[in-house]
Amino acid sequence: MPTLRHAAAASLLGLVLAGPALAAGQAARPLHDRVLVLDSHVDVPLDLGVGPHEIAIDGDGQVDLPKLERGQVDAAVLAVFVPQGPRTPEGYAKARADADTKLAAIRAIAERHPDRALLARSAADVEAAAKAGKRAIIAGFLNAYPFGESLEPIDAYYQAGVRSFGFVHAGNNAYADSSRPSGEPKVEWGGLSPLGKAAVAKLNDLGVIIDVSQLTPEGVFQTLKLSRAPVIASHSGVQGVVDAPRNLSDNELYAIKANGGVVQVVAFGPYLVKPGPDFAARVTPIRAQFGLPAAYAKAADGTEILPPDKRADYSHAINALLPKATVKDLVDSVDYAVKRIGIDHVGLSSDFNHGGGVVGWANEGEAANVTAELVRHGYSEADIGKLWGGNYLRVFKAVETQAQYIKKTNGDRR
Repeated sequence: MPTLRHAAAASLLGLVLAGPALAAGQAARPLHDRVLVLDSHVDVPLDLGVGPHEIAIDGDGQVDLPKLERGQVDAAVLAVFVPQGPRTPEGYAKARADADTKLAAIRAIAERHPDRALLARSAADVEAAAKAGKRAIIAGFLNAYPFGESLEPIDAYYQAGVRSFGFVHAGNNAYADSSRPSGEPKVEWGGLSPLGKAAVAKLNDLGVIIDVSQLTPEGVFQTLKLSRAPVIASHSGVQGVVDAPRNLSDNELYAIKANGGVVQVVAFGPYLVKPGPDFAARVTPIRAQFGLPAAYAKAADGTEILPPDKRADYSHAINALLPKATVKDLVDSVDYAVKRIGIDHVGLSSDFNHGGGVVGWANEGEAANVTAELVRHGYSEADIGKLWGGNYLRVFKAVETQAQYIKKTNGDRR
């Protein structure tokens, strides 16, 4: 556990411990406003920018410009994510069209609101936006399914501003195996496919951050062996707290540290708190309702064999049975990761708009409550700066530096 290194932080801790949650958030606010706050994984709806999902209004969603501003969230990685579908030409075409729509909507945030947001194509852009009082929008990408069996779309998405890339979601694709296969063999490629291995090299060459969240352990280790730059796990939990297939084992944590990377601990309740002893029995009738076998597996999100249109409903029904996670639970998992791999290799993410959010950080406007909880746990201002954005930006800069080196040495990948 880190210790407070500054008298000011010690004084702030006393204020936080003295009051209720709201007062704690208010007391932590000056510190929160001083550090660069970055949320490394947020999903967006397909109709982002339209009607109630207009980014400029303070709507009923978890992420919009007013909430980012109210929470003093300086930067957010908005993911171009399309769920897994049939691996057919028609399936790929539909998924690519949806991905293109989401990417265009993410880019439009800064285009339509240049006084409030900036599309960040570099770590320097993120820092410049924060200094100017704007929100830095980083375009990310999760699940290579829309790219079919080709690497070519990576170049176009890079040119459009995408700066992080995750290979899979719930289901294997042509790039890699998923930690949550959906109706297919659990092991198809043994980690990364030949296409996925080639993608690692291309992403390094371009200067795109590689995201290992959602991969199998084999895929994580293979990516780390191949990558010439640090990686991130943009939204992951730790198996030492909750033994879920999506969470990272201690060996994966150690390997990411050795790579120089960062594990962004996700505010997703099922990956933060353990179910009660009667959980399996309570799940049985829900599984029956969805036509699933009575036996309960660790993958509780409905991606095992359910069709895509049923997965969200099943996931919500299962998650409703779990204890409500809080900002304390989130920071407990941060503590676990920091204890094992150090303060320089851990960060924070929400997974908002895809099931993320905990009591105390239910939307971006409440981000200061996480800072207050970090202070409660004994983290200094310097520590909190690393956890919220400093570590992510360090990786971003290292990825850019490596790509520049490759370019200067005419593609020499030694």
